[in-house]
Amino acid sequence: MDNNIEYYNKNAEAFFEGTVNADMSLWRDKFEKYVISGGRILDAGCGSGRDSKAFIQHGYSVVAFDASKEMCRMASELIGQEVWQMKFDEILFNEEFDGIWACASLLHVLGEELPKTLESLHKALTKSGILYVSFKYGDGIKVRGERTFTDFTEISVKPLLNEAGFEILECGVTSDIRPGREAEKWVNVIARKVNEHTDIRLKEVL
Repeated sequence: MDNNIEYYNKNAEAFFEGTVNADMSLWRDKFEKYVISGGRILDAGCGSGRDSKAFIQHGYSVVAFDASKEMCRMASELIGQEVWQMKFDEILFNEEFDGIWACASLLHVLGEELPKTLESLHKALTKSGILYVSFKYGDGIKVRGERTFTDFTEISVKPLLNEAGFEILECGVTSDIRPGREAEKWVNVIARKVNEHTDIRLKEVL
């Protein structure tokens, strides 16, 4: 959404400073447990590049993109490699990534556009590839300041991912890790791309 992109272009420096040192190691570690060692990760909506840097340091091959030109520039400087300027609706990868990390990024995709976006992410993953997503805790579309968000709870996010062809592996609600924002909640999900075997098991469970 253009208003969100413009917000990050105008506030890139402040957003970078406010997020680059945020400790996402809890969910990064959980995610890495499922992604093959040294695998290829897509950091989808990478923001400051904080998590791309950590993945690279842990031996993963990383492709990072963001919709904001200014965030791409700053993230590229942080991680020492090119960060692509791209939006979610421009994703055209086909079975290229062992993991996709979408931390606080899909939340800017409008609800009616999310199924198509998740379809693109599903296609971008290798067989049984792993997806991490996080959303602000709540329900429906919310306007906060100059930005628009699509919120989910641990209940509402599950059918969204299941219908897109993902098996939920872990789901949890956490407090915002930035100082002074602990009252804000987030829903975090790690899911696996369904293949023939997991699809049969899911049908049996349902």
